Amino acid sequence: MPQLRKDPTDERWVIIATNRARRPGNFINREEDLVEQVKECPFCQQHETLTPPEIYAIRENKENQPGWKVRVIPSINPMFRIEGELKRRGYGMYDVIPGVGAHEVVIETPDHIARMEELPVEQIELVLKTFILRINDLEKDHRFKYVLAYKNYGVSAGGGAIGHTRSQLIATPVTPLRIKEELVSAKRYYDFHDRCLFCDMILQEIESKQRVVADHDHFLALMPFAARFPFSIMILPKKHHCDFSKGARNQCKDLAKILQEMLRRLHKGLNNPPYNFVIHTAPFRRTKKSSTQWRTIDADYHWHIEILPRLTQVAGFEKGSGFYINSIPPEDAAQFLREVEL
Repeated sequence: MPQLRKDPTDERWVIIATNRARRPGNFINREEDLVEQVKECPFCQQHETLTPPEIYAIRENKENQPGWKVRVIPSINPMFRIEGELKRRGYGMYDVIPGVGAHEVVIETPDHIARMEELPVEQIELVLKTFILRINDLEKDHRFKYVLAYKNYGVSAGGGAIGHTRSQLIATPVTPLRIKEELVSAKRYYDFHDRCLFCDMILQEIESKQRVVADHDHFLALMPFAARFPFSIMILPKKHHCDFSKGARNQCKDLAKILQEMLRRLHKGLNNPPYNFVIHTAPFRRTKKSSTQWRTIDADYHWHIEILPRLTQVAGFEKGSGFYINSIPPEDAAQFLREVEL
């Protein structure tokens, strides 16, 4: 019989379809993403003139020249643009805000490597440090309320056709709905229990061990109890902090290790599946109004990373109802990934 599980982080119901549960091996990726064969990859070293001028780089030489380790450039197809004033206006009964924001591409290595997990831990650490630096810099712009750091890997996950590992940062003038749902749920849990929802989750999952994929000194990787998608992984810091850019500052190497391990397990266990990963962190808090709105956010919210393999498609029932259907119990998926030999 199917089982409905409530996700405490956003209070959505998820259907774990145990009546049609699939074995983990049935989720192995059977399709190869078509990677464009290009003579000159614009993201490789020596091709700096093929991209817009860099915003930031970890480098030894002059700007927009070879000799860099991580490079940040503006997106050539930005979802938000840095220029313009942020003026909210009415359009009849509707609200309209100009698409003011920032959209940056983080080129994770000067070498033509397709997968992040192939990078040395030290290189992934530099990428994470670049996320932190850019988030802190974008926070200075008072037009922005939130910065989402994320990665699309594989064409079907929105990763594009050029096989050079990269991630993205988008600064938005409003707080994304998915983050708001988590903030509301976390605050509601804190108001009732006087404890952080995510800290309680960490303690319970470590005790249970059923859904834990990896338990490192400073981070825990687990399959959420009410995972929306098969093989979804959540990486949580064991030390409480609501802001990624501040809480991860001194733990980037440890975070790089567990992130690399999770991506390797997915790659080997599921035959290189497309995926997205996103970093969920607290929104910027600069004004008295925002401090009042989220007055307990330092205590009730807990930054984390979600890795979301793209193994199934969302169909009509999910889109029409808001339910998600996961056809493998998270406990089985966690056990499968734990047993992958690296």
